Amino acid sequence: MSESKQLNECPDSSPLLVGPFRVEFSTPVTLESVRMENPHLQEGGRYKPDDCTALQKVAVIIPFRNRDEHLRFWLHYLHPLLQRQQLDYGVYVINQDGDSMFNRAKLMNIGYTEALKEYDYDCFVFSDVDIIPMDDRNLYRCFSQPRHLSVSMDKFGFKLPYSQYFGGVCSLSKEQILKINGFPNTYWGWGGEDDDIFERLYNRAMFSSRPNDIVGRFRMIPHMRDRNNNENDRRFKRRAHTRTLMDKDGLNSLKYKIVAKEKHFLFTKITVDVGEPIKNTIK
Repeated sequence: MSESKQLNECPDSSPLLVGPFRVEFSTPVTLESVRMENPHLQEGGRYKPDDCTALQKVAVIIPFRNRDEHLRFWLHYLHPLLQRQQLDYGVYVINQDGDSMFNRAKLMNIGYTEALKEYDYDCFVFSDVDIIPMDDRNLYRCFSQPRHLSVSMDKFGFKLPYSQYFGGVCSLSKEQILKINGFPNTYWGWGGEDDDIFERLYNRAMFSSRPNDIVGRFRMIPHMRDRNNNENDRRFKRRAHTRTLMDKDGLNSLKYKIVAKEKHFLFTKITVDVGEPIKNTIK
């Protein structure tokens, strides 16, 4: 196709969608097999339709450490889904270096920051690596309000665990992220940061939109909790101060060091030093 040919916008509802599809984890997958299944990808896990102009430019951000098997399953299912949704997208695996406590939200901030250095993304999907959608009508793109995509997971009996739940997979536009100063950098270990994000949205007069509980179905890959991702026993005290802390804890206070940046065929992997937890001063 000639580069000079003007393409029409892709339709709001892609004709390539298939609806519900089977998700299973009993058959191992390899990176090479996923690569062969996705011949139209570009280096770094980039893709855009060649027959229409995508409605959004989407960076998919995966906070990551020591989950290679889960990542292979995620790539196996999500690359075809994202292509069927006719997105102009890139996949960024933000890998936390070292053995300090895991910091999911800070990795999300880093992913947002680093992805924008490469391309003018206008939408950001943040996804845990062990969460797989079961219906491609659940669109990995942004809406007028922040979007919580993983509405009904098998882990919770395909029910929303509580109304403020914002964990698993969510999407926010660039403008929505800037409005809440990104995400907190101060949640170390498991739990609390997704409730903090929900509170940030509320404090900026935004709310969480969701697909219905059929389209929003997900399966979680069974696993044990990682070492150095112990439960954050300070999360409830920290969240009580979200309103007063969100303007100074987020993108404007983000500090990290790039250890390595690798362009794989299926994804861009950015290994980062996020530092160490600082002494908690919240009473």
